[in-house]
Amino acid sequence: MSIREPRELWQSPRRGSVLIIVLWVAFGLVALALYFAASMGLELRAADQRVAGIQAELAIQGAMLHVSNLLARVEMPGWPPDLFPQDCEDVPVGEARFWLLGRSDATYWGDTPAFGLVDEASKLNLNTATREMLERLTNLVLYPEVAAAIVDWRDSDSEPEVNGAEDQVYLRLNPPYRCKNAPFETVEELRMVYGVTLELLYGEDANLNGILDPNENDGDTTPPRDNRDGRLQPGLWEYVTVFSRESGLNRTNVNDTQSLAQLLQSQFGAERANQILSRISLGPGPGGPAGPGGGGAPVLFTNLMEFYVRSGMTAEEFDQVYPWLTTTNGVVEGLVNVNTAPEPVLACIPGIDTDGAAALVAYRLSRQNPRASLAWVVEVLGQERALQAGPWLTARSSVYSADVVALGRQDRGYRRVRMVFDANDGVPVVRFRQDLTHLGWALGTRIRQELDQMRESRARTDAARSWGIMP
Repeated sequence: MSIREPRELWQSPRRGSVLIIVLWVAFGLVALALYFAASMGLELRAADQRVAGIQAELAIQGAMLHVSNLLARVEMPGWPPDLFPQDCEDVPVGEARFWLLGRSDATYWGDTPAFGLVDEASKLNLNTATREMLERLTNLVLYPEVAAAIVDWRDSDSEPEVNGAEDQVYLRLNPPYRCKNAPFETVEELRMVYGVTLELLYGEDANLNGILDPNENDGDTTPPRDNRDGRLQPGLWEYVTVFSRESGLNRTNVNDTQSLAQLLQSQFGAERANQILSRISLGPGPGGPAGPGGGGAPVLFTNLMEFYVRSGMTAEEFDQVYPWLTTTNGVVEGLVNVNTAPEPVLACIPGIDTDGAAALVAYRLSRQNPRASLAWVVEVLGQERALQAGPWLTARSSVYSADVVALGRQDRGYRRVRMVFDANDGVPVVRFRQDLTHLGWALGTRIRQELDQMRESRARTDAARSWGIMP
């Protein structure tokens, strides 16, 4: 057995220490490599997400041009655009695609939204609806003081309505502010009105997509608070607008006898036109609104329902000329389209009430195509009630909102924007734009599940190709 020299005894642990240091350095380099690899992977995924987001934003711009084109190509002014599924549902734009969230009479059931444009004339206008009409809205029945506060907010005086709110109320709030005393500019401005809570404004529809999502039917488990009855309870936001307006531009004013005569003669011939003109020139008499016992003074019409009843036209005749008629050469705000308004909105209009609203919606659902005029309202409600509702009704629209949901490549980069298009002047223009991306997923659970299944299928296909299993 050899005896080591002192120098050999000293060098052996030194070589072991060097080995340990080398191992630690190698471990550190491997850790750094893994860290940077993970960082690059995260950066790659983030870059891919940014690309998908940009694609979704560009898809929304494409949707804006698409909607403008649809509104510009309507056959007659005020008629709704022809929308097919390929125009509003899963529309491809390169690698991205978009959906137009809409509404229907059966929207509040199920987990899949309706698709299409939303007619702004299907809602009550906050700047023109009377206090009584606002009180009739479902969400205001128990809060009549809120309707009074809405009227006080928009009127020009500082005198409060009964149970209303003016400066003396708002200046006591924290922080204090003054009552606007001017028209509403957006529906969201209702949040400034005294007594309007988020629950009252938005109801159970937290993401404003018009359908019942899982978190909107679970009681108090997750926001928003709901009654768990399996049916969506919308808030005021669903039923009110500030954008509904109708222009008399390029239409024939029924109070202009000469222009009206030319239109009627071109449509029905001279003999029938003279019969109609003779009836509308008579005042009310024993025979009714258009009875022969009246005087010869011309009648000044304030709405087209009154004109129809007095004219003695058949429903088919009125359908034929209605798109070209008006009672003013200017702009009228706040008319409600009886062909698109939901039952709660129709029930707010004088002369219609709850039973009439149900009858009108039932009539609409029983027919595939809406009537082109207001004539059918007389058939459903009768002449007296139709005349009472006439000042508030229309059967045409030129202002629509497009609630655009878009996804980029690989169904990423979710974006959502709501735009309001006004086509009253012939060329559609965007009057309002609002980003709603922060409200979260709006396409319902079924479409989410379908997209997840498609994503998993693509992932399996890509994996198979990477291993050479598939060509």
